[in-house]
Amino acid sequence: MKKTLLCGVVAAALTLAVSPVLAADIGFTSSITKDEFKSLSKEAGAALGYRNMAPAAPLGITGFDIGGEVSAISIDKGSSYWDAAFKSDAPSYLVIPKLRARKGLPFGIDVGAMYAYVPSSNIKLYGAEISKAILDGTMATPAVGVRATYTKLAGVDDLSLQTYGVDASVSKGFLFITPYAGAGMLVINSEAKGNLKTLAPTLKSENITVPRYFGGVKISPLPLLSVTAEAEYAVRAIYSLKAGISF
Repeated sequence: MKKTLLCGVVAAALTLAVSPVLAADIGFTSSITKDEFKSLSKEAGAALGYRNMAPAAPLGITGFDIGGEVSAISIDKGSSYWDAAFKSDAPSYLVIPKLRARKGLPFGIDVGAMYAYVPSSNIKLYGAEISKAILDGTMATPAVGVRATYTKLAGVDDLSLQTYGVDASVSKGFLFITPYAGAGMLVINSEAKGNLKTLAPTLKSENITVPRYFGGVKISPLPLLSVTAEAEYAVRAIYSLKAGISF
């Protein structure tokens, strides 16, 4: 009960912290060009991709990790496509609060899931991940792992967007601090729907592949409690913070 309550408090605090930053629906009232739609898809897809937020070492068969996360990516507020997407009221940052959980399985495999909802907006997101440790890591050697991810935008009638990701990472723990770094590719699939399709009927679906590079650190100052900070570059810089329970 205490663990569940703490996770709820962390998630609520993170959500309340970011809710004033982005509280607007995505909806189109003006047309955009094919090039603008591609740029929008690339930036939105990068923002909504599944973040790593964990060292490469597996959780183990009894391991579990749950917490609240916030990711932020700057956008070109003056761009015509973001203005069109936010009805001429685009924010300077896309800020996405999330709840996410990971569970350790046998053979160095971890699985996870994520759900995001931006308060006072129609932006929702869900996703899943599966990772495999190639090297578990020891006192003297680093851990190495690979991962596959999926995310899908929900709640937005004018835009269909989903991402597929693959990456590899390496990490090495020192006392209660574990830095990690990695790289991979993110495939973004988008399609105009609803009003946007009516306003711009010639828009075609986009399939875009972008590289991604990330690095972060997990800090576990107290038993069960962990805080993870990460910076990623995929089209633009993306910054994330997660706090929760890990055991």
